[in-house]
Amino acid sequence: MARFYFHLINDLDVPDLEGMEFSDLDTARAGAIEQARGMIGEQAKEGAHVVLHHHIDIEDERGTVVDTVWFRDVVNIGD
Repeated sequence: MARFYFHLINDLDVPDLEGMEFSDLDTARAGAIEQARGMIGEQAKEGAHVVLHHHIDIEDERGTVVDTVWFRDVVNIGD
């Protein structure tokens, strides 16, 4: 298991100081997508403005950003 950190980058940068353990980067990315969708859902329920350029940087144990999950990529918006 490896530890990954999900740093939220929105109007304020919110660093993840604890991290979570995942078996690999693909599983960590799936976890970040789930978190991003949850945040978008909460914002929508509250009637808040959803900003699609917000994102989560996934950092590994060495402090390297290994992937980014953009809010715009985790939702489908249609007319």
